[in-house]
Amino acid sequence: MSDSSDNVPTEGLATPVQFLKGVGPQRADLLRRLSLQTARDVMFCFPRDYQDTSDLRPVAQLEEDKLLSVRGVVEELDLRNTSSGGSMLGVLIRDGEHFLRALWFNQPHMKKRLPTGTDVLLSGQAKLRGGRWEMTHPRVQIMAEDEETSAESMLPVYPLTEGLKQYHMRRIVQHVVEEYAAQLDEVFPPDFLAKHDLIGIHEAVTQIHLPRDAESLQRARRRFVFQELLVLQLALAERRREQSTTARAVPLETTAQVDARILRRFPFELTGSQKQAIEEIKIDLARETPMNRLLQGDVGSGKTVVALYAMLAALAHGTQAVLMAPTEVLARQHARTFGKFLEASRVRTALLTGTLKAAQRRETLEQIASGEVDVVIGTQAIIQSDVTFANLALAVIDEQHKFGVHQRAGLRAAGQAPHYLVMTATPIPRTVAMTVFGDLDISTLRDTPPGRQTVHTYVGTEEQRAKWWDFFRKKLREGRQGYVIAPLVESSEDLSQPASVETLFEELANGELEAFRMGLIHGRMSAAEKDAAMQDFSAGKIQVLAATSVVEVGIDVPNATLMTIESAQQFGLAQLHQLRGRISRGSQPGYCCAFAQTTTDEAVQRLAAFAESTDGFHLAEVDFRLRGPGDLLGTAQHGLPPLRIADLTRDAEVLKEVRQQAREMVDQTEGLSDPKWARLKKMVSIRYGRVLELGDVG
Repeated sequence: MSDSSDNVPTEGLATPVQFLKGVGPQRADLLRRLSLQTARDVMFCFPRDYQDTSDLRPVAQLEEDKLLSVRGVVEELDLRNTSSGGSMLGVLIRDGEHFLRALWFNQPHMKKRLPTGTDVLLSGQAKLRGGRWEMTHPRVQIMAEDEETSAESMLPVYPLTEGLKQYHMRRIVQHVVEEYAAQLDEVFPPDFLAKHDLIGIHEAVTQIHLPRDAESLQRARRRFVFQELLVLQLALAERRREQSTTARAVPLETTAQVDARILRRFPFELTGSQKQAIEEIKIDLARETPMNRLLQGDVGSGKTVVALYAMLAALAHGTQAVLMAPTEVLARQHARTFGKFLEASRVRTALLTGTLKAAQRRETLEQIASGEVDVVIGTQAIIQSDVTFANLALAVIDEQHKFGVHQRAGLRAAGQAPHYLVMTATPIPRTVAMTVFGDLDISTLRDTPPGRQTVHTYVGTEEQRAKWWDFFRKKLREGRQGYVIAPLVESSEDLSQPASVETLFEELANGELEAFRMGLIHGRMSAAEKDAAMQDFSAGKIQVLAATSVVEVGIDVPNATLMTIESAQQFGLAQLHQLRGRISRGSQPGYCCAFAQTTTDEAVQRLAAFAESTDGFHLAEVDFRLRGPGDLLGTAQHGLPPLRIADLTRDAEVLKEVRQQAREMVDQTEGLSDPKWARLKKMVSIRYGRVLELGDVG
């Protein structure tokens, strides 16, 4: 994590793990599997959880309906099958002359973990049954015979690898803390610690591993969460400062005349959110500092119109603009949309993708380099080394979280510090926006343009399947079109896996939908094949399109109002919402039914939220709570190292506090140049300097 472990270590902290007390060569190999190479790494391998043993009692003093801990030795085990086809493991625990029975249902693997004679600590609620105490599914920790448990202790639970026991890990960490904690440097001045109610580094590292009580643990955890998030926010604030002070862009002021000329291109009234976003963008474009703005909006909120306004505002100054999309399907969709709005205009556009033939590509590149093309729309082909712009002033990236940091930087470098607008149709939870996109200004579209229809959403059961297909066919006969979505392209030999889109296509074409014209589209088809399928569907030649999530973005067919999602448990909530957005584009209401083989509580909650709400911002927060930021946005793509102790759902208030503090520190001290921040500045550089391409941090 971004903490004192990132400082240049003293000799003690740099001690290889094999030379630590209680380790040795064999156990060192196990620690290295956990990426623990030195004493410093072990010091900052924080517990993933804690077992509260504060109410530790002998069996003779147990009470019902209280969370209690009991320590004893495994006396005997009894694994048997139940009448329902499951299993039940009973483990008899001896505490002196008294016994407690622990029960685990459908967890036969616990038998191997608890051989006779094992010293264990159990925590849970006990029940008195037939004169004997029982605990069902207690939490269990294997103890060393000489390992003490205090009546006031919070027992740390560390990440492990096969062959490494908890009591081994606890002893190793305890030794490292006792031996080396004093060598850690404090990165915060005393007045800063007092201002933010933070304990010092030495006390914090001791209490995070060996907490006296719950309050001490909480204070230690706050110290490290604050520090980790502050280092991240300082890096983002420093990047923001560098961009505003070092790069120079062409100022693109939008006059009233230009504004009126652009707005005439749109045959409808813009929403309040669109007008607000455009005003924010106009202010940014008028400056010499490059715009660095994120435009987020729910499905169908009108982001493309805002982006086109910005591009036309740039073109009014005789410059070029580029729009980069993650897929060729989406790039071609944008090209068609722009073509409609720019019909009979003098704007010259070009499509640049990886499937262009060599001669076409050469001609397009020459036109871009000479300035014959005003607007370039394309995929990652735009950021290849042979692409040169005559006068690029604005770069727009759609679905920007699907691109890595260096891909976006490559597009920025293609021109002379162009203004930068990124868009996403995946509404971003507030805490994620403050981290992953912390160096961007944010505009949000919350209104829906007039005429957009409601989509009625259902979670279907197998018993309701025939009724749904009856309804689906009825709507098709009325002239509507529909999608059938599956998560996989090809079937697996594993029968537990969901049916593929190819299998589903065959089954429906010869079954429920045999009377209708069907098409197929998925990511393994060539660009030409996908484009042909999309064009046929858009033209009405295809009534039902069987597809994977490749249609999540890029296909805009107003007449498509039906969607069946198979194996819906395989999709994230944000992705389900994106898919559903394909059937809200026309004048008729949409109908979506998701069929799922739900096996987890998380999947049930996700699908229930999907059926209950069509508000993408609400669903993004739900998805974030259920699955975390990595799954939600594919945040591995943003290139930032993972957080080691901070939790963006739990630590939202701390994040708000440190974000404000970081911006003040960078603004007031001109990039942390004050000597009192030297260690902190070094930490920012080591942790984030390379990935965020920070020039003068450290």
